[in-house]
Amino acid sequence: MIDTQYKIKSKKFDIFPLINSVIMILFVIITLYPVLNTLAISLNDGTDALRGGIYLWPRKFTWKNYTTVLHKDNLITGAYITVARTLIGTLLSLAANAILAFIVSRKRFLFQREVSLFWVITMYVNGGLIPTFLLYKGLGLTNSFWVYVIPGMVSAFNMLVIRTYMNGIPDSLEESAQLDGAGYSTIFLKIYSPLCKPVYATVALFVAVGQWNSWFDAMLYNRMSSNLTTLQYELMKLLSSVTNQGTSAEAMKNAAGTVTPTSVRAAATIITMLPIICIYPFLQKYFVAGLTLGGVKE
Repeated sequence: MIDTQYKIKSKKFDIFPLINSVIMILFVIITLYPVLNTLAISLNDGTDALRGGIYLWPRKFTWKNYTTVLHKDNLITGAYITVARTLIGTLLSLAANAILAFIVSRKRFLFQREVSLFWVITMYVNGGLIPTFLLYKGLGLTNSFWVYVIPGMVSAFNMLVIRTYMNGIPDSLEESAQLDGAGYSTIFLKIYSPLCKPVYATVALFVAVGQWNSWFDAMLYNRMSSNLTTLQYELMKLLSSVTNQGTSAEAMKNAAGTVTPTSVRAAATIITMLPIICIYPFLQKYFVAGLTLGGVKE
């Protein structure tokens, strides 16, 4: 009798992993389908793609969509600038936000709540586009590479995320280090920073994705400087030019092979997202830990 009841309970218990696995598989399919569909369209002949019916595999394989994108003028220059702004901007932004978060998270810091409230207000209120442009122009940031880096170095959201994580670190670590004669610089570099690797990786991923996908600042501040263009801005101009040519198959064939705005857009999308997809798996464990452990309080 006992064995029978145990077997019944075991069967009921085994149902949940099965349902959970099915739900996760469906979730993966729903998540991956748009990416795979975009990849299939980017590898398919443009005029053939207009017929529809392309799902996970190209019907008429071609590289013309990618050659159209990669032969765009200033694309290589834009790629160099985008990589540079992503690396430099991410490092400087992470350093600035980490230092500010460490300062604000100190209980002895004067006006701690007032300064935090001031930064929160900046998340909802700004000076507007024209005053911002005039400010950057007055500071000499227009027609300059540093307009991509300096304005975004300090982010209220990223700073508050790091500060919340630092508040979860026991104060006893800092007190024991101070008893040994360590200053705040040593505490920050040798105690807090190693413990904050998960949240650092999370914020770095946020900043890197924002820097990589940004194109509006290039159009607004460096539009007349072709040597300071970015990859996203060049791809945006390419999509605009292809779209303005119309969707006529003959026009598209004469312009850049058998491509259409839809196929070129799909190829540009894949090129844009590929670096982030390659980087994300290496930061995934830190990304998840940074978002969850920061909210744990003892």
